Amino acid sequence: MALSPVIQSKLAALGVVAADFDEKFIRGSGSGGQKINKTSSTVWLRHRATGIEVRCQRERSQTVNRELAWMEMCAKLAERQRALAAQRQDERQKDLRRHRQKSRGQKARMIEAKKHRAGIKARRGRASEY
Repeated sequence: MALSPVIQSKLAALGVVAADFDEKFIRGSGSGGQKINKTSSTVWLRHRATGIEVRCQRERSQTVNRELAWMEMCAKLAERQRALAAQRQDERQKDLRRHRQKSRGQKARMIEAKKHRAGIKARRGRASEY
C-alpha cells in the first residue's frame, strides 16, 4: 500500500524513507468482541534505525489506523530530532562557557586566592628529621 502524499512529505522533511520501517497488521486487543478477534485492524510500525515503535488501534478501519500510526511515528521522529538538536546546542553553549576568557574581576579573585593559599603553605615548616 502506498503512503499518502502528506505522510511522504513529512518523512522527506525528516530525512527518512519508508523502507526504513517495519509495518505489520495485527489483531487488536481489548473490548470489541468477535469483530476485534477476526480482523487485523491494528497497525504496528517500527523504525529500524532508532527502535521507535508505534501501535495504533483507535479506529475500526485498518486504513485509518495506518494513517494515524504513520502520523504518530512522524511526530515521534520529529520530537526526537528536536531533542537531539537541543542537546547539541546545550553542549555547544556549555563548551563556549567553559572556554571563554575570564573577566578582570575573576582573574583578580583567582590571583588573590592563589596568594592566600601560597601564604598558608609558606607558613608550614619542613618536616624535621630525627
